[in-house]
Amino acid sequence: MIRVENLHKHFGGFRACDGASIEIAQGSITGLIGPNGAGKTTLFNVIAGVLPPTDGKVFMGDEDITGLPPHELFHKGLLRTFQIAHEFSSMTVRENLMMVPGGQSGETLWNTWFHRARIAQEETALMKKADEVLEFLTIDHLADEKAGNLSGGQKKLLELGRTMMVDAKIVFLDEVGAGVNRTLLRTIGDAIIRLNKERGYTFCVIEHDMDFIARLCDPVVCMAEGKVLAVGGAKEVMQNDLVIEAYLGTGLKNKVKQEATQV
Repeated sequence: MIRVENLHKHFGGFRACDGASIEIAQGSITGLIGPNGAGKTTLFNVIAGVLPPTDGKVFMGDEDITGLPPHELFHKGLLRTFQIAHEFSSMTVRENLMMVPGGQSGETLWNTWFHRARIAQEETALMKKADEVLEFLTIDHLADEKAGNLSGGQKKLLELGRTMMVDAKIVFLDEVGAGVNRTLLRTIGDAIIRLNKERGYTFCVIEHDMDFIARLCDPVVCMAEGKVLAVGGAKEVMQNDLVIEAYLGTGLKNKVKQEATQV
């Protein structure tokens, strides 16, 4: 579904992405791991049109989408969430969801004057869909709560709900577990699995919680210093010497190996 070929993104002399190539298969939940500064979020930002690449190509299916802006990619069904949730804090949870679909009749002054019935019909349909999404995510009891009052994990669920309001084809999730307690993280994981299996969503997930990655993701891609180090199943990648060294450094890697042989 998504193919990234020899992607480079440089900031002056710093190579945040340095020839990274990955493939995200349709219907998969692909994990993207790596130490801080590996280039994971930069890769996300280039794919999602937030940043232009220095070099390289991004394809969605057979279509070259390199450098397309986020709003165009949004209409193609490519969405991303951020490590820090971006909610409309003074609006309710339900209203946050209803804001997502574009091209609503109420967005034009003409329609607010002369097509109020059409606007009312659209709002009723959007409210129904928003309530269905909230029920799916098991946060329907928060429908009328101000979004700014939600916990970190609840805000991550709300961001996931936004993708459901437009029936996204592929969603890039940036550290969904950051600042989230274990119970809510399991709820988020359950929702991702259900969206994948029941609705055919494709996901790519950046996450440092390896238990979360192992539970959800196949394949797993590990990056370090802007390059792809390893690709495979979660257990295979996590046991890869290059991956262990990238996370722990050579000294700690050898120490871990010595301790393992002594057990």
